[in-house]
Formats: sequence, structure tokens, C-alpha cells
Amino acid sequence: MDAAAIAELTAALGADRVSIAAEDLAAYAYDGSWMDSRPDLVVHPQTTEQIAAVLRIAEARRIPIVPRGAGTGLAGGSLPAAGSICLNLARMNRILEISAADTLAVVQPGVVTNDLQRAVERIGLFYPPDPASVYQSTMGGNVATNAGGPRCLKYGVTGDYVLGLEVVLAGGHVLRLGGRTIKDVAGYDLKRLFIGSEGTLGVVSQIIVRLIPKPAAQLTALAAFPRLADACQAVGAILQADVIPLVTELMDQGTMRAVEEFKRLGLPTEMEALLLVAVDGDAELVKREIAIVGEVLWRSGAAEVRQASSVAESEALWEARRSVSPAIARLARNKLGEDVTVPRSKVAEMVARLHEIGRANDLRVVVYGHIGDGNLHPTLLCDRRDPEVMQRVEKAAGELLMAAVELGGTLTGEHGIGIFKLDHVADALDPNALAWMAGVKALFDPHGIMNPGKKLPA
Repeated sequence: MDAAAIAELTAALGADRVSIAAEDLAAYAYDGSWMDSRPDLVVHPQTTEQIAAVLRIAEARRIPIVPRGAGTGLAGGSLPAAGSICLNLARMNRILEISAADTLAVVQPGVVTNDLQRAVERIGLFYPPDPASVYQSTMGGNVATNAGGPRCLKYGVTGDYVLGLEVVLAGGHVLRLGGRTIKDVAGYDLKRLFIGSEGTLGVVSQIIVRLIPKPAAQLTALAAFPRLADACQAVGAILQADVIPLVTELMDQGTMRAVEEFKRLGLPTEMEALLLVAVDGDAELVKREIAIVGEVLWRSGAAEVRQASSVAESEALWEARRSVSPAIARLARNKLGEDVTVPRSKVAEMVARLHEIGRANDLRVVVYGHIGDGNLHPTLLCDRRDPEVMQRVEKAAGELLMAAVELGGTLTGEHGIGIFKLDHVADALDPNALAWMAGVKALFDPHGIMNPGKKLPA
């Protein structure tokens, strides 16, 4: 990046908020995926006005801008583009307001999701969205990907809780969208365009989220199934029994065996599937519902059901699910974690297809996910040092994405498109819709500087 641009950014933000040292550029060259790409420069704004100043300079000079929060994304959405400015929003990490009267919170984009959850729970309120990276990921990144998590079957995803946004556009224009009310049909709902847009339309600088009362109690049941198809059908049976679970988490046999090797929890690894179901709400209701869940699990073909009767017992059952990621990481030098969603009725077929794809490409595949909303996380185990293996990984990844689409599903449920799934977007979306999406992108970002090469194919 030329010296004049650096000088202009330094004058606008201050020398302590502009980084060009090699070690700083290396620190912002990666996200939670396995790729890396260095930016030309990193800026650390702390106000909306400073974001606007950076975007004015970038627009005038046609410099790509790549917003970044905690860098926990798994689709390459915050990987720097060539010659880009990395816009690090982590220093904008203040909870500006928590209103019990209006049941909402106002936060900056760099607020860590779990920090918000803990803050509101101290006054008896609840912010439900819970991505797996909840202890590191930031609210701005959650909005950018419309992040979900295990609780979204009952409570929905990030976008279901966003009441208002402040967004800075290319050129430094600031939009304030939505507000503090639950109902608002004045004008077009532009804020929805920015939720899940992965930083390609603008930079979220402030977020208003709605809160709900904190549930009084939560209990868990864990069931082992000889047949994975029965575990999948059990979720539908639970819903038909008028119970809406807090979470329904599935682990296939490969995932279960990895967890057992890692933690020695006494899991029945001869079974095809493990299903973890939790319910929450009023204490008496939770006791009744967990009993109903247990009965349905037995009727659905479970060979074993462990039913918690206390918080401590629930925590012990959750240990298996919390151990999934580190357990899988021990199985191979590298892993490619994918994210696809299919209709709930197609989960069993999708899991079977995933295992077939693994066998056909001579790759080990393990599968887990949020079965209640059809969101699966197939993981391809591999070694990035072996080019031949990685060719098979790339082929298998494309096949599993297309399998989801063929079953009426989608390429991503919560990780986003980023750069890893760009080649398949045109296969998954209506071509007319894709053309209009390109038009929306051109309207908000006419010179293509906002997180280029992400979300939509060129």
C-alpha cells in the first residue's frame, strides 16, 4: 500500500490504530479455516466515525476492506483480500446498554457473544443464539453470518433477535436501520439485507438485540441408537409429542468413538448414533417434558437412555457433546469441517450420503450436528501436506454440498459462504435471484471494495 494512503489513514485514526509491522499483518492473516492471506495494513477503529473515515479513504482509493471480529469463522469470510485493509473491530467491544424495561441490549460489534449472555443473565434476561464459538466469536461476526447454534430449533438464529443496526457503507455513509421496537413496518426492512451478508454490503458498527426472560430450569437426556435412522426419526416424534426441545444434537458412530477415545465417558460405541436432547423452561414443566422425551426415545428404538434429574447430571451428559471438536482434532493431522442443512425428514438420508461420499473418495468422514433443524457438520479427516489427498478432499467437499442441495437443502446453515463455497453458489440458487443479489451488491458497493471475493460469485 502506498505511503500516501498509510499517512491518510494514520491522520484519520492515530498512529496507535494503524498497523503495518510484519508481525501484526501475520496475526490478522487467518481465521478459523485453514487458509491464510496477509492484508497490506490493519486498522483498529474504536468509533463509528473512525470506521466511516476508513471507508471514505478506501472508497476514494479503491482499496479493498475486509471486516474482522475474532477471526473464528470457518468459511474464510474474514480472510484478507490481496492489497486489502483489515478492519479489526475487536476494540469496539462495549455493551452500551441493557434495558430490562424494553428487554433489549445495545452493543458494539466487537462484544464477545458469551460476555453479552452473562451480562444479561445477571438480571434475569436471556440472549439465546449460541454458536459453538460463543466464548470467542463477536456479535458483529454473528450478524455477518446470521450465526445459529444448538439452541436455534427452539429459539431461532441471530437474525431473529436483531431489532436494529447501525451500518457504515462504502464511502463512509452511515445507515441506522430498525430500532428499539418489536414491531416496525415503516419503510423497507433493509437491516435484513445486512444480516448474513458477510461484510460484503457494509460494516456493522452497532447492534440492538431483543432479549427474553431467562428460563428457570434445564434438563438433558442422552440416548444411544443401534440404527441412525431411528435417532433421526426420534426428533420428529418428540416434536409430535408437543415438546419443543432446547437442543437436539446428533453424533454418528465415528464421532462417538472419537469422543470415547478422548474422554472415556463410557459411551456405547457399538451403536450407530448418539442423540442428546435438552429441554428448558419452568421447573415443573421441564421435569414433565424430560420424562416425555425419555419415553419417546425408548419408543423410537433407543437401546439406552440416560435421563438427568439435576443440573449436575445434565452437565455430565453434556460432556460428550462439548468434547466433539477436540476429539475429532486428534484423529488426523488436519480436518475440513463442513456445514450443510437439509429438511429434517432428509437427515438420515443425508448422513448415509455423507458416509458414501467418504468411502467413494477413500476419506474418513465423521458427522455430528444440530439434527432438530437439519444442520449437519460433516468433517473430512486429511493431511494437507499430501496433494493427492487434498484433491480427494476437494472433490468430496463439492459432492457433499451438492448432495445437500439435491435433497432440498442448502450449502450452509450457519458458517456462511465465505470463499470456500463460492464455486457452488450458482448451483444452489435460482439464477434470477442470484442476478438480483448481484444488483444489490452493486447498489451498496459500486466499486466492489467491501470484502471482495466472498459470499457471491464474481
